[in-house]
Amino acid sequence: MKNVHFLYLLAFSIIFLSCKTKNTQAPKKPINTKPIINYSYSTEALLNNIKTLSSDAFEGRRTGTEGAKKAKDYIIKYFKKLDVESLTENYTQPFTFGNYQAENVLGLIKGTEKNRKYIVLSAHYDHEGIKNDNIYNGADDDASGISALFAFAEYFKTNPPKHNVILAAFDAEELGLKGAYHFVKNNTIQQRNIVLNLNMDMISRSDKNELFAVGTRYYTHLKPTIENFKDLGKVDLLIGHEGLGDGDNWTNSSDHAAFHEANIPFVYFGVADHEDYHKPTDDFERIDNQFYQDAVETIIQVFLKFDALEL
Repeated sequence: MKNVHFLYLLAFSIIFLSCKTKNTQAPKKPINTKPIINYSYSTEALLNNIKTLSSDAFEGRRTGTEGAKKAKDYIIKYFKKLDVESLTENYTQPFTFGNYQAENVLGLIKGTEKNRKYIVLSAHYDHEGIKNDNIYNGADDDASGISALFAFAEYFKTNPPKHNVILAAFDAEELGLKGAYHFVKNNTIQQRNIVLNLNMDMISRSDKNELFAVGTRYYTHLKPTIENFKDLGKVDLLIGHEGLGDGDNWTNSSDHAAFHEANIPFVYFGVADHEDYHKPTDDFERIDNQFYQDAVETIIQVFLKFDALEL
């Protein structure tokens, strides 16, 4: 009996110690705590459009070239596909400067509030063209912004905005922001009715996953929307590059400068310069697909917050 009793005690001790050891192990950390993003547009179309516009077939889209004309025609065709109305005759706003013949492409989405207020969503479709037999395809600069305009148009097809929205594909940004300045000074919309410009120029890659929002220093009523925005996916949305000691001042670095000069509020979305900036290596293969998708969704969601305001 003693031996049997001893064996029962031994077995019970082994089971008890085994259970205690198992219960004191640290719980495993979750693999991924980030929420899944439900994109408001087709990510497949987004990537296909940037890939197409930055392909060799468009020859770098330099203002006044056949490559630029081909890009212009592509934008018009895609606007029509997504039922975007034309702001001007056949979507175009021709202008000249020096020896250049250029054309902005302007689409219109009518708002549900039926008022005269307009938000301009902009990007530029021109780039550096061909230099020394090298094609500068400008995938990030700025096929990324143009493809994002298409994503907005796709979203608006089933979710019309409150404000009227102009989808502006500007020409000649690389030659001194000429298209944006021409639009601001020469269009049928009175300047006082343009309440906001959201400009997208280089939004498809970032080594630090940073997307900067520039402009709230000057238009402080826009700042809370950016400051309180909850980051999506890979993108860290930051206020910066506004001339306050946080690196290069981007206040006049792209087409938003034309709006700022006319005292029209703006927010510019862009990334820091990278190793392929203004080089023939700025190709589709160098963008960060996930960052780009998340950046476009971020900008769409920021737009929706601005659209809900009384601008």
